[in-house]
Amino acid sequence: MLDYTRDREAAWQLLNDYVKSETLLRHSITVEAVMRHFASLYQEDPDLWGNIGLLHDIDFEMYPDQHCRKTREILTPKGLPEEFIRAIESHGYGLVHDVEPRENVEKVLFTIDELTGLVSATALLRPSKSLHDLTTKSVKKKWKQKSFAENVNREVIEAGANRLGKDLNEIIEETINGMRAIASEIGLEGNVEAGK
Repeated sequence: MLDYTRDREAAWQLLNDYVKSETLLRHSITVEAVMRHFASLYQEDPDLWGNIGLLHDIDFEMYPDQHCRKTREILTPKGLPEEFIRAIESHGYGLVHDVEPRENVEKVLFTIDELTGLVSATALLRPSKSLHDLTTKSVKKKWKQKSFAENVNREVIEAGANRLGKDLNEIIEETINGMRAIASEIGLEGNVEAGK
């Protein structure tokens, strides 16, 4: 049986069986990259955390009204362990699910899922359209503007930061750092020279 917990190619193929939207695939690899980055900060397994991030929205496109509630049904037959499935389910806590984030991997996913959208939207507004010159200060400025990226649930991000016991600025900074690793893949490599 394939190891979807650590084999990135296997997880990517599985994701593509359920997700066809380019936007959702881009979001999935963004969350994957940030989860890998945070795994290294917590001295955890980046392959495991990355694949949890990659597969976190596996049920969203086919079952938008049952998001996080179809995850178990999809992943259990694939031999994925309980803690992997639970981590994915927990990112919908308080919104679509009652599985509370308790482990660090769950808390990080819960916190950064929404945040990646705000970071991406802020980067796209810059003259450079790049993550490489994006600052935490720029993201915080847009954070306060409620009409900007209004679908981003800022309350969830704040609740996640509190669960992690981390300052929001630090989480934003590390989310940007994680996203920079795949900037070209997600269309945010931009032209840094244009921003100068």
